[in-house]
Amino acid sequence: MIAAAEQGPAPPTVATALAAAVARLAAAGVVEARADAEVLLAHVLGTTRTGLVLAAGRALEDGAAVHYDALVARAAAREPVHYLVGEREFWSMPLVVDRRVLIPRPVTELLVETALRVAPRAWRICDVGTGSGAIAAALARERPAAAVWASDRDRGALAVARANLARHAPRVMLACGDLTAAFRRGAFDLVVANLPYVANAELPTLAPEVRDHEPRLALSGGPDGLALLRRLVAAVPDVLMAGGWLVVECGRGQAPAVREALAAGGRFAEPLVTCDGDGIERVIAAEAG
Repeated sequence: MIAAAEQGPAPPTVATALAAAVARLAAAGVVEARADAEVLLAHVLGTTRTGLVLAAGRALEDGAAVHYDALVARAAAREPVHYLVGEREFWSMPLVVDRRVLIPRPVTELLVETALRVAPRAWRICDVGTGSGAIAAALARERPAAAVWASDRDRGALAVARANLARHAPRVMLACGDLTAAFRRGAFDLVVANLPYVANAELPTLAPEVRDHEPRLALSGGPDGLALLRRLVAAVPDVLMAGGWLVVECGRGQAPAVREALAAGGRFAEPLVTCDGDGIERVIAAEAG
């Protein structure tokens, strides 16, 4: 019989491994250390974050512990957790994500909510700059009778969108092109867009997970962050039918400039502005005249 003193250390439990990971990520400056540690451990164990609570006292097997430690090390080096697990939930749908696309943010669900509210009868919809396909998939889910298009100028992003839409919204059609260039006049009664809106000077100040790993093409909006949004505002009336809606997302402090761009051409009614949970004017909706 092996004496107790000769036995190796007991394997960590799910709870102790999680606590150690949270401490390691927090020390590395990760803002959402607990959430990220839970996402990684749930991925390793093939469960959910809720499932971790039920498994808290269970021993973490050697293989799982090694895998988890490797992922935590990469997260501590400020790799995005959702790239590490290859998935991000949006509108209750698990979406494939990798370094070809921006990771969908929860705040962008406000854009979907706004579009559904202002254009409840839209039946020809386009998501411009679709990236992962998150917005197009959500709108197609909520408007099953609508014809939905998703466009992007980047073929790598379209490949990711194609995989997500095949899984969640196979009726959505894809187009490769710059903004609305691929579409005919009066093609849509709703156009939505979450285009890059980070000002060039702000790019170096972003969190390392964003600055060093997410695609620059999906972040950079030019000198003031609004270069693409202004181009879209100028071009979109040609593809919107009269009474159609444009719904866009913007960053902190940008809403006045977006409203000004909408007013400049005299082709939109007074826009509606929706604030996010932090009081930031985040989503702007305007009806084409």
